[in-house]
Amino acid sequence: MIRTSSRLLLATALGVLASACGREDAGFARSSVIDSAEVAIATSDPFSRDRRCTVGEPMFEVGGVVGDVRYEFDLVRGVARLSDGSVAVADRGTASVRIFSPAGEYLRSMGREGEGPGEFRSPHLMWALPGDTLWVGNLRPWYFNIFTAAGEFVRRVRPTPAYANPSRGGGVLSNGYSVNVRREGGGDDYRTPQDVLVDAHTPDGDLVGTLMTLEGRRYGPPSGPINLVLDPLFEADASIDATGATVGVANGRDPEVRLLDAEFRLRRIIRWTDEDRGVSATHVRAWREDYLDGRGGQREGRSPVTDLMVSEDRPVADRFPAVSRLVAGRDGRIWVARYPKPRESAGWLVFEPDGDFLCHAEPVPGLYVWEVGSDYILGTREDELGVESVVMFPLQLPADAAAGGAGGN
Repeated sequence: MIRTSSRLLLATALGVLASACGREDAGFARSSVIDSAEVAIATSDPFSRDRRCTVGEPMFEVGGVVGDVRYEFDLVRGVARLSDGSVAVADRGTASVRIFSPAGEYLRSMGREGEGPGEFRSPHLMWALPGDTLWVGNLRPWYFNIFTAAGEFVRRVRPTPAYANPSRGGGVLSNGYSVNVRREGGGDDYRTPQDVLVDAHTPDGDLVGTLMTLEGRRYGPPSGPINLVLDPLFEADASIDATGATVGVANGRDPEVRLLDAEFRLRRIIRWTDEDRGVSATHVRAWREDYLDGRGGQREGRSPVTDLMVSEDRPVADRFPAVSRLVAGRDGRIWVARYPKPRESAGWLVFEPDGDFLCHAEPVPGLYVWEVGSDYILGTREDELGVESVVMFPLQLPADAAAGGAGGN
């Protein structure tokens, strides 16, 4: 569930959020209603509809072993498309951001390893704002280096109070306000969840307030000779993404996404039917078999980690999560990755900015999605040798879809 924070620095936004969180829809007919707090609630039954978004063949690809270090990556940690169609890539291995033309030609680099202005200990996550300003996170401690698309360092922004660890979600909005996510607490009893705190910061890094606190993962006590800490099998987790003028929040457990605007006011709740999420013994058995098969079919002489992962003593969730991951598109649309059951491909549910269901989208095998626009999907994938490439695919929406969404690429 979503719990409003006790910090009331954003009294209006939090008041609206609290009111809406306490309400339930009477049904799941496809409709849009306004609750007493004037928050729009859009409900739909996407599994009764066969609307499809389709992905074409790659229209941009860089990376791989080509004998030129400018085109080789060592752990990509952020990708963004710029207004002229060029692509920025944040690479942890070189502690830099590289820009490639729409044709995939290397253009320039910015940043390097270090702790001075425009330098990184390790780049981690990246967002392109209007004017192609690039906000690039640093892993530890968490801060943003800001560059122009031409490669000029602008300034550094350190969110306060200081984050020792990187943000676990969120992003940077077009107005320069950032949403940063941290985790606290939790028990070692498989019952007490971590707190997932969603913070808002000004363009200078000053804390605006904690927007909300969600229930995160539950964990058990350290186990085995290496003190491995595990969560229950099929445990849900929160997912938060922010870009443009949209902050999307999902608790993972419920088929629901909450949308806040650039002033952090709850403006819409998207809900959908997803009843078939019960976990059976067949699901558990299939997961354990596939996990072992992925490690050479080990049945004897297994590592302590493998034994703990497949142990019958590891708790199992009663229901599969409704949401595996949430991506806020640069056009204002919302992409929801369904949690995949063992041996099934779950795919994406795509919603319009007003919450109406738009389409189902099949996942691209092996692709980690970094960014979605009105007509493209941008991400990274690895070949059979584990070599990374940055790939962009054309996206075809249903013929009657509204053009452009609510933002732009």
